[in-house]
Amino acid sequence: MFLKIWLNYITGYVNIKVESYFLERFINICVSKKIFLWNMKRKKSTILYANISIKDYRRLKEIVKKTKSKVKIENKKGLPFIFHKYRKRKIFIAFFILIIVSLIATSNFIWNIEVKGNISISKEEIVNALNENGLKIGMNKNKIDSNLVINKIRLQRDDIAWIGISMRGTNAIVEVKESEKAPEIINESEYCNIISNKNACITKINAQNGTAAVSVGAIVKEGDVLVNGYLEGKYTGIRYVHSSADIEAKVWYSKKEKFYLNQEIQVPTGATEAKYTLNLNNFKINLYKTLSKFENYDTINESKKLMLFSNFYLPIEIVKTTNYEYEKQPKTYTEEELAEIATRELEEKVKQEIENKDNILNKQVNVYPNENYIEVEVIYEVLENIGVKEKIVF
Repeated sequence: MFLKIWLNYITGYVNIKVESYFLERFINICVSKKIFLWNMKRKKSTILYANISIKDYRRLKEIVKKTKSKVKIENKKGLPFIFHKYRKRKIFIAFFILIIVSLIATSNFIWNIEVKGNISISKEEIVNALNENGLKIGMNKNKIDSNLVINKIRLQRDDIAWIGISMRGTNAIVEVKESEKAPEIINESEYCNIISNKNACITKINAQNGTAAVSVGAIVKEGDVLVNGYLEGKYTGIRYVHSSADIEAKVWYSKKEKFYLNQEIQVPTGATEAKYTLNLNNFKINLYKTLSKFENYDTINESKKLMLFSNFYLPIEIVKTTNYEYEKQPKTYTEEELAEIATRELEEKVKQEIENKDNILNKQVNVYPNENYIEVEVIYEVLENIGVKEKIVF
C-alpha cells in the first residue's frame, strides 16, 4: 500500500471531487477495473473526495458516464507538478532530487530497532546484546545475518526462550519471549529431602512420602530439613525415598528504616525550560546553551525518531530535554505525620516482595521514636506453601 502511494507520488496524482447519486456503484466499478483510490472521504451522501493517479484519472471517463457523475480536480500533487511549478528554480530542483536520492540510499540501512515482548529484561539490555552480536543502527540490511544474531543471543542468554528478527523498511523489529528460571528438577527415582526455602512458622505439614522432621508450630529457618527422605520401619529398617509433602507456613516479610523529623524537601516552582538536541546517526548537535538557568531542577528526556511512514525511519532523532525547577525548603514533621508517611512507603516496598497478596494474614507496624528521628518497621505475615527438594548425597 505505502509503496504504491509512494510510486504515485513520484509519477503524480490528483485529488478529485466526485458528485453522484450512485457513489457506491462508482467505487465498485473502479475496484473492478483495478483503479486505485485512496484517502477517500465522504461528504454527505452524494460527494466523495479521493486521490487517484494521473494514469487512472484518464480512465474515469467511461465510469463517469455510466454512473452519471461529475468529477472535478481539486488539487494536483506529486513530483511532476512540483517540477513544473519550480521548473525555473534549478537549485531547488537539484536539492529536491538530492533528497530523493538520499532517501533511496538510506532505505538500505537500519535506522531504528523496535523491541517487543520484553517484561523483566530492559530494552537497552536487549539492544546492547544485538549490537554485540551483529545488529546495529546504521548497518546495511544486506550485511545482517539475522539467524546468526539470533543463535548467538540464544547461546549467551538463558533468560530468553525465543527471539525473532524481521526487517521492515528501515526498522528492525525484534520480538522476544522471556524464559522463566526453572527450579532444579530431581528425578523421581532419586532420593531427596525437602528443606525450607524461607524463615517461617509451620501451620500444616502432610508428608506423602518421607518422614516429617518438624511439626505444626515449629519455627524454621531457610535451609532447615522439613521432611527427611527416608522411611523407618520396625522390621524393614531405614528405606530411602523421594520425598513429597504438602507444607504450609506463616512467612514474615519486613522492612525497617530511619526517618528524620527535620528534612529538606523539594517544592516545584512551576517554571520549566525545554532544550533540543538533533542526533544525526550518533552525531549530536545541541540547539541550546549548555548550562541551565535553574539552580535546582529535575530533568526528563523525550526522544523521537523522524519517519516518513510506518517502518520507514530516518537517521534523524530529536531529543527534547525538559528541566523542571524546584526549591529546597526545610520541613519539620511531627512524629505522627512522619510515621504515616514512612508506613506507606515501607508498605509499598514490602508488598513488592510478596507474590500472592491475597494470602496476607496480618500486618504489624512498629514505631520507635528517638530525639531527631523515628525508626519504623512494617511486618507482613503471609500464608504460603514452602519447601524445595534437595538431593541426598551419600
